[in-house]
Amino acid sequence: MNILDKIIAHKHLEVAERSSLVPVKLLEKSVFFEGTVVSMKKYVCDPEKSGIISEFKRKSPSKGLIKGVASVEAVSIGYMQAGASALSILTDTDFFGGSNADLKDARKFNFCPILRKDFIVDEYQILEAKSIGADCILLIAATLEPTRLMELAAFSKSLGLEVLMEVHDSEELERSLCDDLDLVGVNNRNLKTFDVSLQTSMDLVDKIPSGFVKISESGISDPSTLITLKRAGFDGFLIGENFMKSSRPEQAAYNFIKEYKKLLKKENEVNA
Repeated sequence: MNILDKIIAHKHLEVAERSSLVPVKLLEKSVFFEGTVVSMKKYVCDPEKSGIISEFKRKSPSKGLIKGVASVEAVSIGYMQAGASALSILTDTDFFGGSNADLKDARKFNFCPILRKDFIVDEYQILEAKSIGADCILLIAATLEPTRLMELAAFSKSLGLEVLMEVHDSEELERSLCDDLDLVGVNNRNLKTFDVSLQTSMDLVDKIPSGFVKISESGISDPSTLITLKRAGFDGFLIGENFMKSSRPEQAAYNFIKEYKKLLKKENEVNA
């Protein structure tokens, strides 16, 4: 059993336990449940913003502890002040050290789109996402049968949430595309081996229909890479580990985004 299979098996158990402890009616009473969703699509594509979705991640199965004691308040506010378009908050506890409380805190301190980054296998988790203040959920094509993914995407839309679908290859992309998606992300990290290759993004960008916002995820550590990805057709970029491994993630994000904007300005001047 690879790490992805372990995570998904654990998720099914986790959902069963949580749904028995916190019924749906209780989730629906959350102060966030009736809140207005902030559009990740719009923020990522806003030319005044960077297109960067900055991620808050304490640890990962491949890297172990990245930044166990980071403050969600300080880092998330810092990310937005640095010029990020949106936030991605890991809420998986056992494998990534996150929690629903992390996303609630991020919501409390920021008016921006927030992605609930987790391994969603059930409608309950989508109701939970809405109840903790998320605007967008992640559906991973590698972990869901196409019919199931479409059901979960449709359910998300019924709650007003946006959907980012993540793929790793053309087969996943072709079998899982559906109308209820808003953004399609290409994960450059293979979730079964954890190998990273930016070529994955380059191979898939033209296969994603233009109606979807295109995101390149993982393995991005150089601002110049964003210029290459943008030139190839990507609208946005999800970056987490590169910032989180720094002693001050928010400062790392500021330096990175500042350099990227400088390179982008130069690129636009050349093409003018």
